[in-house]
Amino acid sequence: MSGPDAVVGPVTAAGLADLPRPATAAATPSTSAFRNAALRARAYEVARFLSVGGVAFVVDLGLFNLLRFGPGHVLEAKPITAKVVSLAAATLVSWYGNRHWTFAEHRTARRGRELVVFAAINVGCAVVPVGTLAFSHYVLSLTTPLADNVATVVGIVIGTVLRYVGYKRWVFTGNRA
Repeated sequence: MSGPDAVVGPVTAAGLADLPRPATAAATPSTSAFRNAALRARAYEVARFLSVGGVAFVVDLGLFNLLRFGPGHVLEAKPITAKVVSLAAATLVSWYGNRHWTFAEHRTARRGRELVVFAAINVGCAVVPVGTLAFSHYVLSLTTPLADNVATVVGIVIGTVLRYVGYKRWVFTGNRA
């Protein structure tokens, strides 16, 4: 064997350092800076998303508890109805905050399409906290206010992750201006 692939003599660890290496794309300062800027932008976006989600969470959990356990106990015997009403209010808060702040740079001109897909994702994701509440309340017979709230929070956390992915992938798909 001769040519560039030929090895003459025994190869040792010290000898490997002397062998020519194939050319690789090294990280240049500009690609590192670009990567850092992209990571920073994503971190800010996630922080804004979680902030909007935090406000929607307070609306959701606050209204749910107000309807179930507040003055007049309006929907005390109907936890699922209370959850659906609180989710609808939280969805409106979330739509406004995400469209005008979190994903403002990714809005499209097709507002109606965004709203329909946003609503579909929210309906799909609303099944998660409603399902966790129904499972806890009716299957496990955990009917205390604490149990209802724990089941709701678990469902909201799972739904939040699914919503972020859905919004990024299917709702706010416009390019940066």
